[in-house]
Parts: sequence; structure tokens; C-alpha cells
Amino acid sequence: MSVAKPFRENETHCVLPRSDLEPKSSAKYNWTSLYASSQRESPYEGYFPAVKDQLLVLHRSGPATIQRLETSKPVNAVVPAGGIHLVPGGMSFNFRLLNHLQTLHVYVRRAVIEEVASEMIDGDPSKIEIPPLMLDEDPKLLNLLNAILLALDDSDYATSIYIDYLSRALASQLVRSHSLATLRPQSALNPTGQIGPSIAEAIAYMRENLEFSISLADIAKAINRSPSHFARQFRSELGMPPHHYLVNLRIEKAQILLERSKTSIAEIAFECGFSHQEHLTRFFQRRVGTTPAAYRRSKQN
Repeated sequence: MSVAKPFRENETHCVLPRSDLEPKSSAKYNWTSLYASSQRESPYEGYFPAVKDQLLVLHRSGPATIQRLETSKPVNAVVPAGGIHLVPGGMSFNFRLLNHLQTLHVYVRRAVIEEVASEMIDGDPSKIEIPPLMLDEDPKLLNLLNAILLALDDSDYATSIYIDYLSRALASQLVRSHSLATLRPQSALNPTGQIGPSIAEAIAYMRENLEFSISLADIAKAINRSPSHFARQFRSELGMPPHHYLVNLRIEKAQILLERSKTSIAEIAFECGFSHQEHLTRFFQRRVGTTPAAYRRSKQN
């Protein structure tokens, strides 16, 4: 497995210490392609030097009034709940928050944006520009940010492969809808039900490494593709994202072991790549409709 550097808070603008309640952050999950935190922010004023990665701030409550202080006269903006503020890497900002506000901060690595852009745009992806914007509405970005919020609250969704997929989906939406680049024509996803050699190789890699924590980058490297290209191709051929397919493979293996062995359920959980027995049980119930113990009794009796 590849070892990528976790995305830490010290790589962000470090807004979190200014929140008045204990924030939830991705630090405990060691995500590598993005950093996320949710918090309730108190009114404050601050100047924040630039960082290299893209920031998205989702206003989970509102409306809230923000004053931009970059000019000689403050400029007011009233942001509704669901509004999203885009702050590109390399940009400093100075503002005043006038209300209590629930927010989600998500940082997407610049390298991920450039990787995705290399397959979407004409020109040099390292020159991709996403200007600062205040979006009152972007349903696709909102859905992706809410999926990240769910992952912060539920460790079942906080897997490396799922977060890697979401980071590239975010990057794709930023490049497609909010960048200044010229897009190449894109063919629509059209699941064929037929598996090509590359995806067959990817599935074989998943099967051989089910007991490990597998990232999107691990699988893409195994088949000599970029993570974003692999994710798009996988969904095009199979009609589902790689993380869904990986969970299905793990559940299938658990079913076989429950049917044919006397191995404890806790050991089966680890052997199938789940962090603990309860983790396996939750996913198993969602997909099979019963608990692993009940399933074993029904099959072995």
C-alpha cells in the first residue's frame, strides 16, 4: 500500500481555534486528499495568510453577515444557509463575521485539482485558476460537501477510498463549473456492464487486498492510471463508484467465511477489511438485511 501524507490542520488557515465549540475534524481519520472540519463559529475578525490548497466553506446555518476588509471600506455580504464560499489556494483574506454561524470547512489538495484538470481541460493544469466566489447555490457542490459532513460524523463512511473519490468529485465540479479553463468535450457516463482489462485488473487487486485499507491511489497505481481517470472509468463500466464495489466484495467474502468456517465474527471482520466487528455488522445489515451471527446460523443449520 502507498503511504501518502495525511492532510493536517497546520496546512490550513487554522480558523478552528476561533470556534466556540469543540470542532469535529478529519484529523483522527488521516485523510490525505482533503481536510475537513465542522464547527460553530463565534463573531470575530481576522486576517489569514494564503495557503496552497483550495478552501470551500459551507454555511450550514444562516443568513449570516460577513464583512470583507480587504478594501478601505468594509464590504458586506449576507450569505444564506447553503451558501458556499470558494477561497483559492494562494489567496489571503481579511474579514469580519458578525453572527454565530455553523460551518463546514473543506480543503482540497491543489495536486488533486491539477490531476483532475489534466483530464478535463486544454492547456497546462498547473495554471488552472478557480477565482474566489460566494455561491448562494450549487446543488452538486452542496451534495458533495454534505457527504463529507456525514463522513466526519460516521466512521463507516470515513474510508480512504471514499474520501479520495469525494475529493476528486469536488475537484471535477470546481474545474467544470467554476474555473476559467477551456474544457475538453466530455462523454457522458454510460454504464456498459462490460468490464475491460484495466478494470478487471483493478477488481483483482481489490480482491487480493481486502484485508488492508485501500485508497483510490493504491488501485490506480496498480493498473497504471491516475486516480481520477480510474474512478471515472470504473463508474462508466460498472455503474457504481469503486468504494461501493469494494464494500460489496468485502461483504461477499464475509458471507463465504460465515457459511464455511468457524472463525469468530471479530476475526472475519478484520480479514475482510473492516475495522472491528460492529463495523462489519452495520454494513452487513444494510446489504444483507440481517446480522452476521444470524446469517451464519441460517446457513450452517
